[in-house]
Amino acid sequence: MSYESLVQGIRELIREGLPEGVKVTSIELEGPYVVLYTNHLEPFLSDGNLIRQASQKIHRRVIVRTDPESLMPVKDAEKIIREVVPQEAEISQIFFEPETGEVAIEAMNPGAAIGRQASTLNDLKRRIGWVPTVVRTPPMQSKTVDEVRIFLRSVFDDRQKFLKKVGTRMSRDRSEERIWARNSSLGGYREVGRSAHLLTTTNSKVLIDCGIDPGSDRTPFFNAPEALPLENLDAVVITHSHMDHAGLVPALIKYGYDGPIYCTAPTRDLMALLLLDSIKIMNSEGRRGLFDSSHVRKVVSQTIPLRWGETTDVAPDLRLTLHNAGHILGSSICHFHIGDGDHNMAYTGDIKFERTWLFNPASNRFPRLESLVMESTYGGHRDVQPSRTQGAEELTRFADKVIQRKGHLLIPVFAVGRSQEVMLVLEEKMRLGKIPRVPVYLDGMIYEATAIHTAYPEYLNNQLRTQIFQQGDNPFLSDIFQRVESSQKRAAIIDDREPSIVLATSGMMSGGPVMEYFKAWAADERNGLVFAGYQAEGTFGKRLQQGVPEATVNDNGRTISFPVRTEMVNAEGFSGHSDRVQLVNYVATLDPRPTRILLCHGDESKSLELATALHKRFGLETRVPYNLETVRVL
Repeated sequence: MSYESLVQGIRELIREGLPEGVKVTSIELEGPYVVLYTNHLEPFLSDGNLIRQASQKIHRRVIVRTDPESLMPVKDAEKIIREVVPQEAEISQIFFEPETGEVAIEAMNPGAAIGRQASTLNDLKRRIGWVPTVVRTPPMQSKTVDEVRIFLRSVFDDRQKFLKKVGTRMSRDRSEERIWARNSSLGGYREVGRSAHLLTTTNSKVLIDCGIDPGSDRTPFFNAPEALPLENLDAVVITHSHMDHAGLVPALIKYGYDGPIYCTAPTRDLMALLLLDSIKIMNSEGRRGLFDSSHVRKVVSQTIPLRWGETTDVAPDLRLTLHNAGHILGSSICHFHIGDGDHNMAYTGDIKFERTWLFNPASNRFPRLESLVMESTYGGHRDVQPSRTQGAEELTRFADKVIQRKGHLLIPVFAVGRSQEVMLVLEEKMRLGKIPRVPVYLDGMIYEATAIHTAYPEYLNNQLRTQIFQQGDNPFLSDIFQRVESSQKRAAIIDDREPSIVLATSGMMSGGPVMEYFKAWAADERNGLVFAGYQAEGTFGKRLQQGVPEATVNDNGRTISFPVRTEMVNAEGFSGHSDRVQLVNYVATLDPRPTRILLCHGDESKSLELATALHKRFGLETRVPYNLETVRVL
């Protein structure tokens, strides 16, 4: 069916339900959405049933926008916005989104910009044609968020063509063959790293995650016949931005994938930040990567961001809804509705089923759920982690001990998630006098990742949002935190005889600035090192955690060895993964509870132990597939 005939069919279906005088000027298939452009936006905004009825008729999600011809020129619209919005709103930035016909107004005081009963916004809507939204100005400006917005505006025309192509492909006719569904294990099964799952149905192919093994740089099994050619994939869905889940997405594009990438907006931005940093690290170590920055830019331009709870078609017989996973900023559980209610399947990615300092616990309620692919990182019968409180107490005790003996405390952290939680604990304990007040240096991408957290407050837990945005108390802005922006600053910190705390990437000590501090401080027993995150097999961090008297590392192209005398402890309460108890409780509280669980993202023994426990307790079908194994779920 041609694009024109598809659009004409949609036009005929929705024509009858429109009120008199309301005209749809054009219809576009933009990615997963059917977009109606109109000169009369107000009736759609005031009567939600109009959009709902249109969606029901065509069985696709409908978005209504102002016809581009009715939009006031950006320069004139911005002038009116600044005239109409009261000065006490303190506008910081205005972002026009031609793709959606919306204009985002960043203001220090959102209430003043909105007006009583949204009077200011309604006035703007009538005068400029654009649909205004008001967001609070982030307390920390993010360079990444700003650059992503600017870049997307610069590729507007190309992105429109891309979205039209995605919409057309998605609207192809379904096969009349009886629907079936299979999950193929392309990576991350009976191991931690290189996560990749292929969901194949009668009509569709969707890849969930595309990561790299942080311990060995091994890649998923993309040479499997069911995965090739990459051009046949309908969609790629990314659960979160960590490199073991998203580190090879640009390589997909390099080798032929030109379709949509679905994830939350913060996952998109963090993914871009981490991917570009991985290129920088590889270049500094003289290694050749599988992609370059041009492929990362394509990742951003091909990403279609989704909000939690927003259901959308991603293939002819697949609908996707993202839910909170509680792991890191924007991390999601991916729920797929297969066919016409034939089967429902979810992929947890990495989950944390506990309220943390940053996030609410992972979602455990779904409309329907028959099959679940779940992580098992800490699924072993002995994998019971300390609580968040215990983890904070261990960090506090050890930090005080190291500082009192005039040492330096080094904390290897992932830039996203663990670093922000450690920052919150250090700020609180120093404010309360539990830890001596010393500088806390942030090296690597930690500051920028923290700024991205404040740009997306709706993804943080309720308490932290209230503290930052209503009480005006932002712990991330404490003067104890100092950003390390140059190698000269790093060298000065290393040589400083006064005690300090350093948070540095990478979290598994597989490169990055953390190694510069470790090489300088490891031989001094006054210093300390805290592991606040998971250390994968094969990584340098894991070898240190297991205890080595001497370390051998690369130092600017030459191999050096030195004794390891620094004291090391594990602060396991900071993990972003659920432990054995939380994983079992998650399954116990799932509503509805699935009939089948496939376990991944765990060492073989841990996955098998968890599978046995879940089968015995709940009577479920539990399996631990091997990589390259395919399991039929429908």
